[in-house]
Amino acid sequence: MPADRPTSHNLLDLAPPDIAWFQERSDLILIPIGSCEQHGAHLPLGTDTITALEVSRRAAKKADVPYTPPFWAGYSPQHLRDPESGVGTITLRASTFTEVLYDIARSLIHHGWNKLVFVNGHGSNTKVIDPLLRRIKYDTGAFVALYKPYAERYIGLLEGLLENPPEETPGWHASELETSQVMAHDPALVKMERAAEDRAQVPRWLPGSFIKKDGAPDVEFDGYQYFVFPMDHGEFSRTGVIGNPMRATAEKGEEALNRYADHLVKAIDEFRPLEVTISRRAFEERV
Repeated sequence: MPADRPTSHNLLDLAPPDIAWFQERSDLILIPIGSCEQHGAHLPLGTDTITALEVSRRAAKKADVPYTPPFWAGYSPQHLRDPESGVGTITLRASTFTEVLYDIARSLIHHGWNKLVFVNGHGSNTKVIDPLLRRIKYDTGAFVALYKPYAERYIGLLEGLLENPPEETPGWHASELETSQVMAHDPALVKMERAAEDRAQVPRWLPGSFIKKDGAPDVEFDGYQYFVFPMDHGEFSRTGVIGNPMRATAEKGEEALNRYADHLVKAIDEFRPLEVTISRRAFEERV
């Protein structure tokens, strides 16, 4: 192994010669993005950011590509709850969120990266991120992708890992999966003595004929999920938890994070040979 090989894959830890070392070998970089929002009484506000960071860190090491420090604030207006409630959520307006990520992307492209992969740990970020991805693509010609390493309704490659049955929504907010992943990251951050098992409820302002089973924006009526309503999290989740975190373990979290990271590495290997032509490299409007 060469003596000048960087000892870290995190951009914050690198100096220009380290960046040059990586760019001689790959034109791809990972950008973890998450949120700072309540996850019940037993998990930290940074739960979604931890997911994005852990998957990015593991994938970057295995694929030998760099990753940026995680962007910790996301689009979480539904998690603020009442004024002076003290839940701690910090949310960005959609326009602020996308502008910040655009500037991050343009800075990276300016410095020579051609392929950007956002690794997103917070579901609601996807509600506003499509215009950002398209803007980066159309403005610069860069290859840009969004990777979503979480479960919610879609268990996907975590099939057989989680124990909770579907009605206990193992992939939802502060449930079995997220609790397990934070345990794998740092068990001291998880306070299981505070954990609650809870389910989504129909908001009081909707007729009782409407059904809400999880945290997705879709609401069922008359057997079909054709309705979407702007809801605050507190209107359908009393505790901030949707599901059952009681079966969470650090071992499950470790396995889940590794499965996501390995899946991402496979994709990175597919992206490596792609030829990308940057139409606009300089970040001229950076002020």
